[in-house]
Order: sequence, then structure tokens, then C-alpha cells
Amino acid sequence: MSDADPTSPTGDEATETEKPLSISTVADLGAAVETNVSKVIVGNQDVVEHVVTALLGGGHVLLEDVPGVGKTMLARSIARSVDCRFRRIQFTPDLLPTDVTGVNVFNEQTREFEFQPGPVFGNIVLGDEINRAPPKTQSALLEAMEETQVTVDGETRALPAPFTVIATQNAVEPNRTYELPFAELDRFTKKLHLGYPDPDEEAALLGRTVGDHPIESLEPVTDRQTIVKARETVSNVRVERPVREYVTRLASYTREHARIGASPRGTIALLRVAQARAATDARDYVLPDDVQAEAPVVLAHRIRTGDRDRDGDAIVAEALECVPVDSDRT
Repeated sequence: MSDADPTSPTGDEATETEKPLSISTVADLGAAVETNVSKVIVGNQDVVEHVVTALLGGGHVLLEDVPGVGKTMLARSIARSVDCRFRRIQFTPDLLPTDVTGVNVFNEQTREFEFQPGPVFGNIVLGDEINRAPPKTQSALLEAMEETQVTVDGETRALPAPFTVIATQNAVEPNRTYELPFAELDRFTKKLHLGYPDPDEEAALLGRTVGDHPIESLEPVTDRQTIVKARETVSNVRVERPVREYVTRLASYTREHARIGASPRGTIALLRVAQARAATDARDYVLPDDVQAEAPVVLAHRIRTGDRDRDGDAIVAEALECVPVDSDRT
């Protein structure tokens, strides 16, 4: 793990991004991370794939489910697969915003205030059970997630690159948790659910965890510099105008059929992870299939219907069924 100053703006990252990786190298990288994570996580291959494309697309992930299905373990497995600065924030009701971002502390010897960075100054930041902290503390992540920077006492400090938040959220105990602010939800590129394993998967899981847990011996398959270069490659994947127009029509459908539809931030996020999916499939161009594969987990949590019987998932499913890929189709 790197011990470089976590509050330095970019360090030597300018030289790290001079030569992006080839598309085939990014595809191999994505497969290597997925294979490594599968040594710990049994099943849920599609969820692992979604987390990897979010990581390569420069996004953040919210894992929501009941306790004990492997949300935190998945986040830790992704972090262990990348040799970079990993930080964990255990969200609790008494957690303060400065416990996340950091605080200025007076040094008696120098007679000056010194900034003590919080755990948000990492490359992969695990926000464990994020909805156990009150909204004021949750909001400490807003600037970090959107602008990759933190402002404390009027001074702004850049976060290290790459920067990705993987948060877990408890889906039960509503009286002991807080609802995430909608502005924060919108900053999560994807919202994913793991669910219970089937009997065969659970039996395999039990076999792996007898004795030492496999997470303890998981070794990195890539590093921080490589992820930075991979993101540069992903950002250069071509998105032709017909695909961009298709994404726009999908977003318009959600806005016309819900009280709050997908935001422009959501459509940008959808294109970025569609680029990542294309790259992990060894393509330098995005297909409508990439958009369709990513849309349900990128758009649904940004939608509010005002109808208990019709949620964001239903709206996105309708959009994918009703909105033509080709604008010339009727």
C-alpha cells in the first residue's frame, strides 16, 4: 500500500496517465479482478461485474441488502484486488462529518493548525452501513463523490486518484437507520443488491470459509497506477451520436412517467459505465446492448414515482421495452 501524502493534489499521477492502456489490456484487467473476487464471493457474478465496470468508469457503488449476504466482503474483495490506499468508514449514529473528511488540529509545538485527513482520503473508500449515520454526516461525502475534493475550514484539498466509494446499506431496521439524502443517492453510479445464495452456492461458500477466510489470503492483481490508466482508456471509448440519443430518450421516458426522473448526472453515469462495459468486452465503441445492460442499476434509484405499486425498477424496465433503439423507428 502506498504511504504517500493523502492530501497531496495529484502527486506523480500526471506521469502515470501519459500512456493509457490498450482496450485488450483493460479487458484482461477487468477479467482478472472479477476472477480474483470470485475466490471470496460465491455467485453474484453479475454484481461483481457491475462493481468492476463502476470502478473502471470512475463511479461509486451502493450495495443494499439484508445483513449477512456479503456486501462488506464484496467491497473488501474489490479493494484487496487493487494495490492502493484502502480506507474504511464505519458509519454510526454518533459519527461526525469531520470524522469522515478530517479536521484541523492545533499543534502546541509549532503553534499552528495542522490538517489531519479523515478516512475519505483513500483510493477505495468503504462506507460500511452508511445509513446508520444521520443525513448531516452522510452529506460529508457529497463534495468528495462529485468533485473528488474536500473542503474543511474554507480550504479545499484534492482527493487521491483514483477515488471510488463503495457503500453498504442495511435494508432492514428502518427505525434504526436514516434515509440517504436524494442528492447523495444521485451521486452513486449504481445501486446493487446481492440477495441470498442458492443452496449449491451456499454449500460452496461454507466449504471455503472452514478454517481461514479466503479474504485473508487474497492478493492484488493490479495497482493504483494501472486503474488510473485504465480509466483514461475507458474515457476514450467511442460513443456515437445514435447511442447518445438513445440514452437521452431513455432518460426522457423516466421523466415523463415518474414524479422525478433520471437526472443528467444519471445519463452521464450511464454512458461512462457503458464505456467501461464495452472496454471489458474488448471493444473501443459502445453498443446499445451496453446501455441496456447498465440502465437498470444506474437509473432506477434516481427515480421517484409517487406510486407504491410502481417503483424505479418498473419505470426503467418499461423504458427499455418501449423506447426504440433507432430514433427512426415508430
